[in-house]
Amino acid sequence: MHYVYVVECADGSYYTGYTTDVERRVDEHNAGDGAKYTRPRRPVELVHRERYGTKSTAMSREYEIKQFSRRRKERLVGAADV
Repeated sequence: MHYVYVVECADGSYYTGYTTDVERRVDEHNAGDGAKYTRPRRPVELVHRERYGTKSTAMSREYEIKQFSRRRKERLVGAADV
């Protein structure tokens, strides 16, 4: 399976990413081995995830979410059932 996930950083910002293993990826972010964006903003907390059957679909959705305004991301994670 392929996943799109959103984490909330310690500074209150959101980071959206793609992975095949959400728990491992969140652990990597918290260990400082994740994205450059999240390294100085640790710890991060998983607030949203979506599952897809193909990498292409998941990556398209990742791009879509990254274009969202902060308000729209807040609505997305507010409706999430992580």
